[in-house]
Amino acid sequence: MKRIASIAILGGLLCSPLAFAQTQGAGQDMKNAGSEAKGAAKDTGSATKKTAGKAKSKTKQGVNKTAKKTQQGSEKVQNKTSTP
Repeated sequence: MKRIASIAILGGLLCSPLAFAQTQGAGQDMKNAGSEAKGAAKDTGSATKKTAGKAKSKTKQGVNKTAKKTQQGSEKVQNKTSTP
């Protein structure tokens, strides 16, 4: 009986720090949630900036390619219509 009581007391003492470590206040929970939201917003902003930069570059490439092809086409027409 004495041994069971000793084990129970020892078990209680070993588990009590875990119980205290898990009990944080609502204020700390709010701080953690705010920090996580801030981190997520930063990540989203960075991804948006990176994607927008890529989109700008690809759009510029497409516009330049179209302008070049249009110029080549107009030169073909000019060459066909001009009389030597």
